[in-house]
Amino acid sequence: MNKLFETCKLGPIELRNRTIRSAAFESMGKNFGPTQELKDYHVAVARGGIGMTTLAYAAINRGAISFNSQLWLREEILPGLQDITDAVHAEGAKVGIQLGHCGDMTHWFTAGCFPVGPSYGFNLYSPTFVRGLRKKEIPEIAKDFGRAVELCHRAGFDSVEVHAGHGYLISQFLSPYTNHRHDEYGGSLDNRMRFMRMCLEETKEKCEKYGMAMLVKHNMEDGFKRGIQIPESLVIAKEIERLGADSIVLTSGFVSKAPMAVMRGRIPTKSMAYYMPLKSWPQKLVVNLFGKWMIKQYDFQECFFLENAKKFRKELKCPLTYVGGLVSREGIERVLAEGFETVQMARALVNDPDFVNKLREGDLSTRSGCDHRDYCIARMYSDKMVCCHNCQDIPEKLWKELRKM
Repeated sequence: MNKLFETCKLGPIELRNRTIRSAAFESMGKNFGPTQELKDYHVAVARGGIGMTTLAYAAINRGAISFNSQLWLREEILPGLQDITDAVHAEGAKVGIQLGHCGDMTHWFTAGCFPVGPSYGFNLYSPTFVRGLRKKEIPEIAKDFGRAVELCHRAGFDSVEVHAGHGYLISQFLSPYTNHRHDEYGGSLDNRMRFMRMCLEETKEKCEKYGMAMLVKHNMEDGFKRGIQIPESLVIAKEIERLGADSIVLTSGFVSKAPMAVMRGRIPTKSMAYYMPLKSWPQKLVVNLFGKWMIKQYDFQECFFLENAKKFRKELKCPLTYVGGLVSREGIERVLAEGFETVQMARALVNDPDFVNKLREGDLSTRSGCDHRDYCIARMYSDKMVCCHNCQDIPEKLWKELRKM
């Protein structure tokens, strides 16, 4: 019963307990920088008892940006980030930041350049044509991960989480679904891991220099037949371990192919379309009319990744972080009993930033107020991530859909 609130070491840092706010996209940035709203949310989570909170999905360079409300790591936003890390530290929590490159999941008017990926093609999710990266461009992107760590250190972060899952750029190189290259970056799994190695080597070198922890978000499976499956994923995870990850965050899903395999549940597509900007009217119309057939739906089940994650726990020696459907004390205790060092949560903390304090004060019956209508997910790519129970301005036509969820 006390394991959840034991202190826990991840490489060079120590957390006050085993809980981490996962890097679910807050959509609270402005002009690619932090805002008071972003600060207030993470401070509230820190005050609510979390061991470490994680700012989501910070772009390592200009071409890595998916959304206008996303962070882009650069010199001019460091004072705003320092303000957040100082405030979180004052509440007794550690603070991390997720580093990523979106690859082909963007548009030229957002990223400021033509979307890139491992191979030429067309991304239906965006939708956009994609340019395959030239060989000479690839090492420079890897170096950008290292440069981003330096900026994060100067801004006061304790850890970085490299996003190597969910169909973003590193994941696109790893997956045979998106990597059709015929050079040393494509073909065999060893070749497909080459870009990931370069990124993690750059990141680890800087993390060691500055005394920061390196977490890596990794797909156990992509969620469809032509993607990464568990046997290949175990090989990749062992390579991540060899490269010095202080923890591997085990996840699944490919946003451009099987988005709800990432989070599970039945997304309210009418709400999703409602919050899309008018300039995306073709996509808005398609999602509104056909979204519930286009997006594969899943029934929510607490600890939905646990059975797969146990296969990785059996094969790996490094600390592992479990993420996936944790909304109760009983579920968290079940995960920790299987040997996972830390747990990540997002939706439970969007519903109630004070959830961890309530876990401490309660017992095994303690449960989050999140009821998995997934309104927060439906709007987070277009507007700030917020729980429907905490939002005062939801139109009645959307509530009709939410009541059915």
